[in-house]
Amino acid sequence: MSRLRRIRAETSAGWRSFVRRRTAVFFTFFFPVILIVIFGALVRTDPTGEGLFTEPPAYYVPAYLAVVVLFTPLSRMGSEVARHREGNRFEKLATTPVTRGEWLLAQTLVNAVIIGLASVLILALVVVLTGAEIAFSPWLVPYILVGVVCFCGIGAMLGSYTDSQDGAIAASNAIGLPLLFLSETFISLEQLPGWFEPLVNVSPLTYFARGVRAATFPEAGTADVAGLEPAVANFAILAVLAVIAFGLGARSIPRTD
Repeated sequence: MSRLRRIRAETSAGWRSFVRRRTAVFFTFFFPVILIVIFGALVRTDPTGEGLFTEPPAYYVPAYLAVVVLFTPLSRMGSEVARHREGNRFEKLATTPVTRGEWLLAQTLVNAVIIGLASVLILALVVVLTGAEIAFSPWLVPYILVGVVCFCGIGAMLGSYTDSQDGAIAASNAIGLPLLFLSETFISLEQLPGWFEPLVNVSPLTYFARGVRAATFPEAGTADVAGLEPAVANFAILAVLAVIAFGLGARSIPRTD
């Protein structure tokens, strides 16, 4: 069996496994919808006031997308790796030609399809419920794909180093929640103390948020990076981080051969 056929077979199996879990399907799409309804339609933004939501609705598009781009790979990938460890499935995988990298790539493709569908729903709801005026940039697709690769790699590491599925989910929430709010998503850099800026720049989600915002809401005035357009520069940084995270994630998967 060729590498392409192996990856395709693993991807198909991963997709069927996800679809069979109706609760996982429901909450993957339901959670970001609830956030949009609460923050976008009920709380709303107040560009002329003070507080958390002081920017126009379009400013928060990266934040809503980050909910699925960040949390879905972390929790799903972490629990999937932990579940395979607990069920000795990696031992069975070792008897097949599928490598750890191929297995992780197949799982990443499944996540990419799920998150791609969720992102379309999120963008539609943001426009309808909040009235956000966004530019549908071609950069959206590569940003979402590379973001998924990055956080699937991190999720694989969480699943490999935690002691159980519950531990993997708890770790993903403990890491994901601070990143969601402290990576220039819902809270702008100006609202944080100056000493915290270096920590913001460590987060991969920061470059996702900055790049998506530059592509969909140019009025935000994102500054150029190293003389490059913000969408290009932040994508390059995110892509490098994604390659590193994916490589470390594949390496962290238990070796049983």
